[in-house]
Amino acid sequence: MVDRFIRDVPDFPKPGIVFKDITPLLQSPEGLRESIDGLAALVDPSTYDVVCGIESRGFIFGTALANQLGKGFVPIRKPGKLPFTTESESYELEYGSDTIEIHTDAIAGGKRFLMLDDLLATGGTMGAALSLARRVGAEPVACAFVIELGFLPGREKLGDTPTFSLIKY
Repeated sequence: MVDRFIRDVPDFPKPGIVFKDITPLLQSPEGLRESIDGLAALVDPSTYDVVCGIESRGFIFGTALANQLGKGFVPIRKPGKLPFTTESESYELEYGSDTIEIHTDAIAGGKRFLMLDDLLATGGTMGAALSLARRVGAEPVACAFVIELGFLPGREKLGDTPTFSLIKY
């Protein structure tokens, strides 16, 4: 299981937090391969057209998964990073707010998508990404994560979208 590649970093980014570091997973060819294979097995690839990944670690796993499955990849980015017409969605974080954007034509026309990120914690980013993708005309099939912090209410912000994770703490 890929959890053997996850490193705990105590007191990061602040005292009392135990950060789940995926760097060892990314550094290991075996760990990276296992994680992509595991993500591919979570949701039937015939049920979605494209993989959407959220900046920045969602890009790592999302592009590798899309490539393995012969799917396209759609980036969801921070404001001002996408060169074409965009839609944006703001959301609340634990210590403030943030905004993400998507190209208006990225997954339009009722395309079905798998939304992917490295970590599900409070669900704010993924909830905003789902809302944003729906607004440009796409249909969510599922959300997938490498890690889920089950002691936080992340799934609640994703509504009825099926949600899967490789590792749950």
